[in-house]
Amino acid sequence: MTDLTRLSAAVLAEKLRAGEVTSVEVTQACLDRIAAVEPAVHAYLHVSADEALATARDVDARRAAGEELHPLAGVPIAVKDVVVTRGMPSTAGSKILEGWVPPYDATLVERIRAAGMPILGKTNMDEFAMGSSTEHSAYGNTHNPWDLERIPGGSGGGSAAAVAAFTAPLAIGTDTGGSIRQPGAVTGTVGVKPTYGGVSRYGLIALASSLDQAGPVTRTVLDSALLHELIGGHDPRDSTSIPEPLPDLVGAARRGAQGDLSGVTVGVVTQLQGEGYQPGVQARFEESLELLTKAGAKVVEVSCPHFEYALAAYYLILPAEASSNLAKFDGMRFGLRVEPEDGPVTAERVMAATRGAGFGDEVKRRIILGTYALSAGYYDAYYGSAQKVRTLIQQDFDAAFEQADVLVSPTSPTTAFKLGEKLDDPLAMYLNDVATIPANLAGIPGISVPNGLSVPPEGGDALPTGFQVLAPAKADDRLYRVGAALEAALESRWGGPLLDRAPDLG
Repeated sequence: MTDLTRLSAAVLAEKLRAGEVTSVEVTQACLDRIAAVEPAVHAYLHVSADEALATARDVDARRAAGEELHPLAGVPIAVKDVVVTRGMPSTAGSKILEGWVPPYDATLVERIRAAGMPILGKTNMDEFAMGSSTEHSAYGNTHNPWDLERIPGGSGGGSAAAVAAFTAPLAIGTDTGGSIRQPGAVTGTVGVKPTYGGVSRYGLIALASSLDQAGPVTRTVLDSALLHELIGGHDPRDSTSIPEPLPDLVGAARRGAQGDLSGVTVGVVTQLQGEGYQPGVQARFEESLELLTKAGAKVVEVSCPHFEYALAAYYLILPAEASSNLAKFDGMRFGLRVEPEDGPVTAERVMAATRGAGFGDEVKRRIILGTYALSAGYYDAYYGSAQKVRTLIQQDFDAAFEQADVLVSPTSPTTAFKLGEKLDDPLAMYLNDVATIPANLAGIPGISVPNGLSVPPEGGDALPTGFQVLAPAKADDRLYRVGAALEAALESRWGGPLLDRAPDLG
């Protein structure tokens, strides 16, 4: 009998439309898989079994009645816990929002519900999306399904681990500096950061408003295109939402899968490879370039000289915006409220006690950094200068895209590291996003496609690596064409998807 949890979302959708399986069967298979492996992986903070099955039963009844449904109707999905969901806890991985149940849905959740997709639950994450390992969650670590002693990436490690562990065919992540793409790279999944404004931010618990972007986490490039087309498009409730239709993403993925990249110029970013990248990561990257060349692409070298300043600029802009956005968590309106143990109960003392108890160390670190960068006398020197660097990075991208249709690099400089290995070294942790951050600063789209396995420097079992493709703003279709072509070439070489080679969790 076919294991439904191993099928892609596109295949499941076809089987559902053909009446070969029911949504209840698919959803129950995912819930059974969650029950079997979740104690080891801990990808979820909340599992909504009853609601998911109720949605599945409704979709099955509507399909049986002959109703025309969305192509993904009945396909289950998991949602990162930074996205608000009516009737389900939404904590952003923080104690300060423990038990908070929003009275409304994010726009992308509305679209998921309207399509008839059962929501399996909410996935674990670094607190307020601050981290690269999901070790900064207030609710415990998520473990990488490839090696349970290693990180699944972050901040969206829960979504990536859920997809990699076959507990959900699809998931939603958010990407502020790489939080979809970096977990994708280290778990062998596909992660997409759409163009900024391409998917509504209404209902995302904000970290850095000029950088945050929700997107798909899947097992195939086509699945990402299908989900992206559903959740994307204009939303008048988001002032930064692009008031234009999306390009044909699914069509681009299907064309790319045919393996012909004739006429496509691929730019290799000099500054996003070499020193600091594990030899195995670099080797898989160069092998992927050879496959793109065989598919007909022209590969050229491009230089983006200001990328070396991206990390520093990002870690001024993000903390500054986080300091502002997180000021609302004050113990007064919603979420946690802690009163001082002694002395007068004043607004200031309640705020201090609540924020002291509710925020974790990494969140406090970034709030302090951001508040300092925005303070009188330092604003121009720090935040203002970082914004100037951001403009230079955007100009680098503009110049590079005059030479190439897409830009490529390894997604992450290393394979998954061991839990606890970098927890006491914030700078080492931040360096995990060195290749992904420039895209967020410029607002352009990016995808990470699994491109092989590499043995980590300390030895042991081989672990996944990722190949990043970047495209100009609003040209997300280019990601899917090139990503699908690489995926097809790799799967032809491997004889199937990379995740088929992952350890069996039971």
